[in-house]
Amino acid sequence: MPDVDGLCDDGTPLVYASTCEGWEPPWWRTVLEPGAAAWSPWERLDLGSCPADRLPAMTAEDFRRLALPAPVLRTQPAGDWVLVNIETVVMTDATPVVLTTDLLGVPVEVEARPTLFTYDFGDGSEPLVTRDAGRPWPDVTTYHVYERPGTAAITLTTTWSGRYRAIGASEWSDVAGTATTTTTGAPFRVEERTSRLVSGLCTDRPAPPDC
Repeated sequence: MPDVDGLCDDGTPLVYASTCEGWEPPWWRTVLEPGAAAWSPWERLDLGSCPADRLPAMTAEDFRRLALPAPVLRTQPAGDWVLVNIETVVMTDATPVVLTTDLLGVPVEVEARPTLFTYDFGDGSEPLVTRDAGRPWPDVTTYHVYERPGTAAITLTTTWSGRYRAIGASEWSDVAGTATTTTTGAPFRVEERTSRLVSGLCTDRPAPPDC
């Protein structure tokens, strides 16, 4: 083998070392052909690169093809009926998820974050669009008031933003676009009820006759 140390020939392009994590050094090649008396001159095959330079871009279409888990839709009260003219609380989970996939053969990990929540309350009202995942009683931040009795079902559309990196790398790149998931809750009744005084607790068994 020829000496791997020494001065570069005049006119040889300079190659600079990088300090990025996971940096791949340049590749050079020299060949000893059969019957040749000397090795061939060094030939540069690659300048070296950082993982982010080798990583293909993740498009919005790539991001939308991932199996993003639709967040769970929770309501208070959590039953098959709610009251008219009383707040129906809605909330969900904003925890990021991490998935793995390939980009043109490069293994990558993707961190997807819920960033926007759109609630359709199924009664013809304007959707609630918020970045707040919501909180249960008594710290309520996201709710809806049904104005008429009837039947409704709530649909939650979650908008996700993401970033990705080659597996083992430390530097992230943002996904150029968003993805959405949809969650539809079970139908429930919107009821109008009146209150009245009773002689005992309606939870007693047998219940008082005026319950």
